[in-house]
Amino acid sequence: MTVLTTRRLVLREWAVDPADLARIFDIYSRPEVTRWLGAPGLPLTDPAQAADRLAMWRERHAGHGGRYGTWAIEVRDTGVVAGTVLLKPLPGRDEGTLTEDIEVGWHLHPDSWGHGYATEAARALVARELATGTREVYAVVAPGNEASMAVARRLGMTHVGRRTDWYGGEELETFVLTGGVNAPGPR
Repeated sequence: MTVLTTRRLVLREWAVDPADLARIFDIYSRPEVTRWLGAPGLPLTDPAQAADRLAMWRERHAGHGGRYGTWAIEVRDTGVVAGTVLLKPLPGRDEGTLTEDIEVGWHLHPDSWGHGYATEAARALVARELATGTREVYAVVAPGNEASMAVARRLGMTHVGRRTDWYGGEELETFVLTGGVNAPGPR
């Protein structure tokens, strides 16, 4: 199911099919991708784990009515899935309780780095979320992940320093975009 489209991309549900599961494994088994993600169980070590990862994402977002999710970024011209984009409530310091703070994030396969796909996908999701009345959207980035910090800046987000409010108190570079005049529109 398509969630959003942009000029070059289709943001859609990940499918339980061999091609999508293989791509999930290919992305999330790579140390150059997973080194920046504090998620348990990464990197994936067995292709069968891709189905488990997809099931976890679906369960996490089941009650959100499509507003929040973890979606595939598909390049329109080629049909290649470049990676993942997500929009979701941030988990608090205890990691079990969701906060009212909304996070946008992206995880791209290295073969899709440097094309602006993360920025384009995230911009569309952030614009949609701010249009619902959400006041702020955050991006939280592992210290040292300069590429993701650059995406946050391209989105017009303001760096507010390192914070420990979410993900079990992990210290993360925090960026915020406030709705209103400077909110990103479609480009």
